[in-house]
Amino acid sequence: MSRFDHDDSDVVVIVGSGAGGGTLANELCQQGIRTVVLEAGPHLTGADYENDEWKAFAQMAWTDPRTASGSWQVATDFPGLPAWIVKAVGGTSTHWAGACPRFKPHEFTTRSVYGDLAGANLLDWPIGLDDLAPYYDRAEIKMGVTHVHGRPPLPANNNYKVFANGARKVGYSRVSTGPYATNAEPYDGRPASVQDGFNFQGDKNGSKWSTLVAELPKAEKTGNLDLRPDSHVVQILHDGRGRADGVLYVDGEGVLRRQRASVVCVAGNSIETPRLLLLSASALFPDGLANSSGQVGRNYMRHTTATVWGQYDKPVNMHRGETMAGVIADESRLDTDRGFVGGYYMETISLGPAFFSSFVAPGSWGPDLAMYLDDYRNTAGMWVIGEDMPQEGNRITLNPAVTDAHGLPVADVHFDDHANDVAMREHGQRQGAAVYEAVGAKRIIQTPPYPSTHNLGTSRMSERPEDGVVDRFGRAHDVPNLFVSDGSQFTTGAGANPTLTIVALAIRQAEYIAGEYRASVA
Repeated sequence: MSRFDHDDSDVVVIVGSGAGGGTLANELCQQGIRTVVLEAGPHLTGADYENDEWKAFAQMAWTDPRTASGSWQVATDFPGLPAWIVKAVGGTSTHWAGACPRFKPHEFTTRSVYGDLAGANLLDWPIGLDDLAPYYDRAEIKMGVTHVHGRPPLPANNNYKVFANGARKVGYSRVSTGPYATNAEPYDGRPASVQDGFNFQGDKNGSKWSTLVAELPKAEKTGNLDLRPDSHVVQILHDGRGRADGVLYVDGEGVLRRQRASVVCVAGNSIETPRLLLLSASALFPDGLANSSGQVGRNYMRHTTATVWGQYDKPVNMHRGETMAGVIADESRLDTDRGFVGGYYMETISLGPAFFSSFVAPGSWGPDLAMYLDDYRNTAGMWVIGEDMPQEGNRITLNPAVTDAHGLPVADVHFDDHANDVAMREHGQRQGAAVYEAVGAKRIIQTPPYPSTHNLGTSRMSERPEDGVVDRFGRAHDVPNLFVSDGSQFTTGAGANPTLTIVALAIRQAEYIAGEYRASVA
């Protein structure tokens, strides 16, 4: 691994190594740009992963203190864990299940299409599908996404067969085992899936795309990468002109260090990214770095989600095969006659007995929980995921009453469901129940939302500086060499799982930094 000097001022510094940061790092390194990646967590590999749910959670999850507020169910059920993301090299790309739908054209123009929806802070993206389509192609090829570009589909496991048979009985037609970024056959140096069902625990086999196994090793081979795990960035620094010129971070020994930079890219997830911008307030930026609009931290989205389980008289063994290997896309359409705007997907999900008992009915105990667990082998599961509405009041703020290990205020995650979110969730639960009942489910269980895994918004793209935080390339309106490189830059959330779009945006952003922008600062 290359090591650059702390006083090197010509490096690009990337905060975070997940889908956005890790992809951006590889793309820049491939173009000859020296890149320092500062990752707050350890460098775990497949050999380190625990194929045990709670041990893996303790090993991988970002469990630093956070607080939750608002009326959402998560604040009641999991007040200290509003989000379920990873603190390790590769970020949450090591935890995701691999679903890769693209945004639809109308999902880039929701203000124009949905209109003035009361209580929502809708805004059209400054880019559209035509701008992103070639980068979607590059992302799908990079990730080895099934069902596209000649990549074969994943095999159908029992969980999918129950799901698909029920879907067709209720009239759905857009049902398949993908697109997913898990190999059905060897691809790009990664083996085929062994159908072990441990995607959420890091994927020891390495068949699922993540920046840990796919992007960062390639970046390292260029000699242009300096990856520093256990390096928690606490402040972005700037000069008297308001240009970012470095960061302060705490290393694994607890030593505060400065790394100079020509460009700073923040990819710390939609909770830690705005937290870092707010912590970087100065006399020149009194309300937080890049926050002249007051939009840093606002418009937090986490997707409208719910889980529906069907229990049967015969075994399903949903734990066999990939965790997510099936999608119903019919409800992802634009159709306001359903009582809400936006759309949603239904995707197969599987949890092991430990997580199933914890999340199937939070807080429950006794005969009902025992009944659910007794029928674990006979259970099929699906996750409903759809577009939630951005709201100014849904936001990330600093909570000075609670501090982290470095004495800094933690992030408070405040969220209230919009009425549109509730209507969509209820519709998805009804349709999910209908799918399972169509193939003879004896019992339907509907689980409230889990801690957030799709964290979006909080530093959104906008055409006008007063409406958001970054421009169409993710560059801060206020700071010309500061970029946001993760899901924070999403103007709206769409109904699709976000990782494919984060990767596509990172490829596009790297092209911009390496081209027009890098030339202008040379």
